[in-house]
Amino acid sequence: MNQNERLDYLTEQFKEDSVTYRNLAVPADTEGKRRLLRSLMNIRMPKELPPSVLEVQDAYLQERNCQNGIVQVSQIPVIREQGSAHPFGERISIWQGDITRLAADAIVNAANAQMLGCFVPMHTCIDNPILN
Repeated sequence: MNQNERLDYLTEQFKEDSVTYRNLAVPADTEGKRRLLRSLMNIRMPKELPPSVLEVQDAYLQERNCQNGIVQVSQIPVIREQGSAHPFGERISIWQGDITRLAADAIVNAANAQMLGCFVPMHTCIDNPILN
């Protein structure tokens, strides 16, 4: 299955999973489909997905990561190199950009009180980029 086929498959699977958006029209363009899939993923309540969907989702997201490029933490300058005299300046880096590109061991998620994240499609909060 190529990336476009994965996108189409996942869009249909996530639409089917949603009672509210099951009959939503799918855009013809790739970017529109990506935005729709991202929105459907973001508003979905936590519950199991069939293993076949998880497999395709994993392959799709890994390929998207490769397309966007992965940034190693070692590639980000430490603040000491930027002129900081902070005592831990050789161990602190500041990243401004897409956090989903970072090859990091952990991401701190500023989740809501329910610990479920944001359910507003395409909202620019921290939860939506992490999930996509």
